[in-house]
Amino acid sequence: MKDVRIKLITEIRDAGRKEEMTLSEQGQLYTRNETEVLTFTEHPEEGEPVKTMVTIKPDHISIKRTGPVDMRQVFQKKRETENIYHHTYGDFHMRTWTDQIEYRSLAEASQGRLFISYHMTLNHEVEQRHRLTLLFEEERES
Repeated sequence: MKDVRIKLITEIRDAGRKEEMTLSEQGQLYTRNETEVLTFTEHPEEGEPVKTMVTIKPDHISIKRTGPVDMRQVFQKKRETENIYHHTYGDFHMRTWTDQIEYRSLAEASQGRLFISYHMTLNHEVEQRHRLTLLFEEERES
């Protein structure tokens, strides 16, 4: 296990609107064989913390979030995946079509990077384009 600093940048586009959110958190990186797992807790300005676990395998990525929201989203390049997003406002059906996945591990560079470009449809109605960039680097003892 390594302690890491994480920066997550999310871009959402729908109907001519663009929203960008950035968060920085402390987290942990676990590596076993060809699987890497990043865990961290999101501390939003309002509301309760959300535990996030990103599992990175050669053939797919999954993001699991638990807390006030509960969801597991799977990304497979050029494939559609489905899941349910449990939220305090109700359950939403999510369909995800992944256009692109790029991954660089800490074994390859001093800063790891996960980039996912995807389309998501909520409840068969709202379609959004998403770009997720997750940057991480090992915490250095000062």
